[in-house]
Amino acid sequence: MCHHTDYGSQQHFHHTAPRDRYHHWGRCCSPGYAPQRFPTREEIVEKLEEHLNQLRAETKVVEERITDLKKESQE
Repeated sequence: MCHHTDYGSQQHFHHTAPRDRYHHWGRCCSPGYAPQRFPTREEIVEKLEEHLNQLRAETKVVEERITDLKKESQE
């Protein structure tokens, strides 16, 4: 849905072909796009925790590889 209150059956000047280089054609006005929605604090925390868990898993793999390499060099 567009952010323009007068967008309806009649075409608003904003939705016609651009006449100059300053014409605004944002995501909300482009066909097939929903208005931009910003993530909530809870969504941000969830994503950060997910990322942290991935980093911890990757760290564990790297630490195991280092341990294996040290063991191989001592043999």
